[in-house]
Amino acid sequence: MTASRTLTARSAWHAVPRHQVRRFAEIALAEAPALAEEIMGEIRREYPHLPVVLDDSGEPMALIGIRRAIEAFVRHLAQGDHTVGRPTVPPGVFQDFGRGEGRGGRSLDALQATYRMGVRMAWRRFAEIGQRLDIPPPAMYELVDAGYEYLDGLVDQSVRGYAEAAARQAGERLRLQRRLTDLMLAEHHRGDPSDALAERAARIGWPVPGRVAAGVLLRPAREAVAPAVGQGVLLDMEHERPRMIVPEPDAAGRRELLDRALAGWSGAIGPPVPVTEAAKSLRWAEAAVRLMERGLLPSGEVLYCAEHTEALVLLQPEELIDDLALRCLAPLAHCAPAHGQRLAQTLLAWLETRGGAPEVAARLGVHPQTVRYRLRQIRELFGGSVDDPDRRFELELVLRAHRLRGLLGNAVE
Repeated sequence: MTASRTLTARSAWHAVPRHQVRRFAEIALAEAPALAEEIMGEIRREYPHLPVVLDDSGEPMALIGIRRAIEAFVRHLAQGDHTVGRPTVPPGVFQDFGRGEGRGGRSLDALQATYRMGVRMAWRRFAEIGQRLDIPPPAMYELVDAGYEYLDGLVDQSVRGYAEAAARQAGERLRLQRRLTDLMLAEHHRGDPSDALAERAARIGWPVPGRVAAGVLLRPAREAVAPAVGQGVLLDMEHERPRMIVPEPDAAGRRELLDRALAGWSGAIGPPVPVTEAAKSLRWAEAAVRLMERGLLPSGEVLYCAEHTEALVLLQPEELIDDLALRCLAPLAHCAPAHGQRLAQTLLAWLETRGGAPEVAARLGVHPQTVRYRLRQIRELFGGSVDDPDRRFELELVLRAHRLRGLLGNAVE
């Protein structure tokens, strides 16, 4: 028989004469303070680590809660119609117990164990009273069922308070984490940011690393769940493009953990920098994301800027590179587009290999004689400037940038 049915109109408890019920309640209420003290003393002996919180009058809150719980249960039993199912749980106190466990970072296991201990001790006292009053055993058995259902209500209150405290703590940690992230990624600081950084990091228990890498993520979907990057990584999902700070990015195993956590996401992680220069790493990550969106860097994954340095260096200052290209490649302007492209390919291969026709031909996949012909044309167009180290550097710079943009095409005969 379930506890919610123990006190119905046809229950054994309902059959107990009214004068016996009233007398049971009178005795139980009179003994409630002493019973609460006894339960409290046993709890302290069994669970000495549980904190003792006092109310304004200096009385332990736990003792107040136990006494109120006993009194509420007994008054429920004494109700005239006997039809109420679950007894009403005293509001507030047991929810506060759960909040306290949550704020203290403890689990509810010990708290629930104390509740069960209290119910067992209360049952023994009620059983003694029942024997004194000759209340039939079936009615007392129903009282046990009702007591454990009452326990469920107390646990529900504590779980509610525990969840509330946990949610508040999580929200507070996220707020403090965002403040730390904002400080680290700020472009300008008033004075040395080290002290403020250490203070904010300490508030969330984040060990300040020597080096960090900042990242920018692109959401795979608007309602995408935050990736499980681990507690050490600071992740700010409040931005349209979530940002993160990775401590000690070169540490063993860090890359593998991030790759697993960020599967299905795309974005970029900037180069490792000192912890006070995280904004610099963020700039490179943002630049990489812009290039991804233009199709100049691979998309659909999280890139590491340190592996795409050439593209980031050469494709970022577009206006400067384009202006330099106009000047450096002016001799090719009067060639037919396809022919000019072939000469540009050959010139870049020659600059990169610093070799003769056979080496350049092997790089391009063409005949050495074809390379010799093109190199003669290049010398005719560019003159002696191709022998000047500074000019060669500029030529290689703009030609590499063109290749990254896909402007050189494929090598052809």
